Amino acid sequence: MCRLFSLHAGHTVPATFWLLNAPDSLAAQSRRNPDGTGLGVFEADGTPVVRKQPIAAWRDLDFATEARELTGTTFVAHVRYATNGAPKDVNTHPFLQDGRIFAHNGVVGGVETLDAKIAELGVTDLVHGDTDSERVFALITASVRGHGGDVGAGLVEALSWLRENVPIYAVNVLLATATDLWALRYPDTHELYILDRTGAGRGRFALHSKRIAAHSGDLDSSPSVVFASEVMDDERWELLPSGELVHVDADLSITRRTVLPEPPVHRLTRAHLSPAVASAQHPSS
Repeated sequence: MCRLFSLHAGHTVPATFWLLNAPDSLAAQSRRNPDGTGLGVFEADGTPVVRKQPIAAWRDLDFATEARELTGTTFVAHVRYATNGAPKDVNTHPFLQDGRIFAHNGVVGGVETLDAKIAELGVTDLVHGDTDSERVFALITASVRGHGGDVGAGLVEALSWLRENVPIYAVNVLLATATDLWALRYPDTHELYILDRTGAGRGRFALHSKRIAAHSGDLDSSPSVVFASEVMDDERWELLPSGELVHVDADLSITRRTVLPEPPVHRLTRAHLSPAVASAQHPSS
């Protein structure tokens, strides 16, 4: 599956990211290699900046493993394993729409049904690539617009529509603005974890997994909230329940509520996936 990571610091901090942290794992040049990496950040004035590289990791090992140093309030990182859409810039996460940054992992089917809904909502201009992820984001953006900019309400409406109308294997999402961050795990196919570093005993901010690493000396003693698709170094990670929407506001206050208590109406299993898609969804197997 694609790897997700998001950090909300609540204020401007410098942070260093390594989007592929295990170069020895890339040597085989197999289907399990990532198909692109990307970072999105909100600068101090709220300006969103997205940097991404669609090239397969094994083709440019230096790019894949070099450090990225960025300064901002909110960060979203993504390592892509392509299930649909060639490794091109328009298919590489994170995506930017209406000043919001979005990343996703999983598989959403029924692209023709989804395209018809996007056309009905008048947001086909938001879709530039081939991925289900960008289409899901367009649906969310349309719903947020319909709710007067209320991101939480838009997310619930869009994901509820997906649950009822298209096949879903997994649709874990991260959606960020300069001041707020939302995360949703649905259903329980893939993991998505939260690390609440807003209390006492935060310790050193140096988090590593097999694919993504992040470090910020400024956050050793300052609060932050982190989401990731894999448990990293800290022992306090908590797995989100399926269907739970988590909102982190500008003050790093965390609100959690179950918004999708039932499984997808048209739930896909691994047996429904092609061998290539199954390999991308479970690259370690």
